[in-house]
This record gives sequence, C-alpha cells and structure tokens, in this order.
Amino acid sequence: MVQLEEVEDEEFDRVQVGEKAYNDDDDFTDTDSEISSDDLHLAEPSETLTDRLLALRDMVPPSARRRLAAGYDALKTYTWSGLMLGGKTMWVVSTSALLLGVPFALALVEEQQVVEMEKEQRMREMGNELITPGATGGGQQQGRPAL
Repeated sequence: MVQLEEVEDEEFDRVQVGEKAYNDDDDFTDTDSEISSDDLHLAEPSETLTDRLLALRDMVPPSARRRLAAGYDALKTYTWSGLMLGGKTMWVVSTSALLLGVPFALALVEEQQVVEMEKEQRMREMGNELITPGATGGGQQQGRPAL
C-alpha cells in the first residue's frame, strides 16, 4: 500500500530580507460567535404573529379602527352582493339560451335541409330535361294533329 507524506518547503516559511514578519492571526477577529448568537435570537421568536397583530390594535386609535372596520364591511357587502347578482344573471342567461337557442338552432338546421332538398329536386328536373327534351308533357304532344 502507498502512503503519502507531506513535505513542507522551507522557502515559504523563511522570512525574506527587508520584510517584516507578518502574522495572519493579527488581523483575525472572532465574528462567528456574534453571528451565531444573533441567529439564535432570530430562530426563536418570543412573539407569535398573532401577538404582533393584536399589538397593532393598540397602536391604531379607536376612531381609525372604526373607519377601517366600516370600510371593510362595506367592501365585503358590495363584493358579496356583486357576486350574487352576477351568479343569478349567469343563471338567467344560460337557461334562456338553452330554452330559446336550442329550438331555434334546430329549426334553422331543418330549414336548411328543406332548402337543400328543393335545390336538389330542381337539379334533377333540369337534368331530366337535358337527357330527354320534351318528355315532360309527352302524352299531350302526341295527341295533337299536325297542321
């Protein structure tokens, strides 16, 4: 098995001429402990959201609270009334469309079929006249005497 051994280079550890010995640890300050202590306070709130919202009630004067509550109630009432009116309107429109529109559409389709049948009948009559000219009243023409 192969074993690895670290060999340090002495050139990197040696202080050069004219250079002051510099220690990296001089600039180091321990900020981790401050951050970690702040994180502990943020992770465990002493107040809940409900407590904070209830505390807002004490900050707003009673007259302003009454105005806000009245505005909210009015908005809620208008929204509810609008939704109810819209729902009833949609019900009337949809049932009227079903009761009036479907029979009208069926009658329109039936009328188009009748028009197509009449057109087809006329085309047949024109085709018969082209094939046998004068065959449409053939019995009457043969009974006439020649002049």
